[in-house]
Amino acid sequence: MRAVRLATARPGLELRSLLPTDGATYAALMAANTAHLTRHGDYTDIVTASPADHTATLAASDPRHHFGIHEAGHLVGSATLVPRDPPRYGLGYLLAEHACGRGIATLAVHALARHARDNLAATDLFAGVTHGNLPSVALLRRLGFHRVATFPTHDRYHLDLAALPDVTA
Repeated sequence: MRAVRLATARPGLELRSLLPTDGATYAALMAANTAHLTRHGDYTDIVTASPADHTATLAASDPRHHFGIHEAGHLVGSATLVPRDPPRYGLGYLLAEHACGRGIATLAVHALARHARDNLAATDLFAGVTHGNLPSVALLRRLGFHRVATFPTHDRYHLDLAALPDVTA
């Protein structure tokens, strides 16, 4: 399957399929952001995975589902679609600490949601957010997600992709 590039509403910010050749770069990004990514108890397995582990995971993944978030050509995060029950998909995303607070994740998740709707015939997205991760909750709400369930460690959010709003840079 071919690699995919997704534009965002901000010049210089795009999503690119994460490929096996990105394994070492992705591992380095995770290692450099361990404290940031694990502060709510999430991502412990991903930050400790080796470059070879990431390379193997990317080799087994669909390039239409797993993307690196690139700002000015540099990998600053990832965004993933999880096809658990197509046309309904799960959503995951993460950013390096230095990339937070500038709208990057909002624009990236919006581009991924458009891609899911327009190219994969997705109808719904679901995302889980660990309790206490208020920036992630705010991002999902900006994009029209609504909380639909509460669990001991996290809340589940849902977006009907027919209601995906437009966003600007």
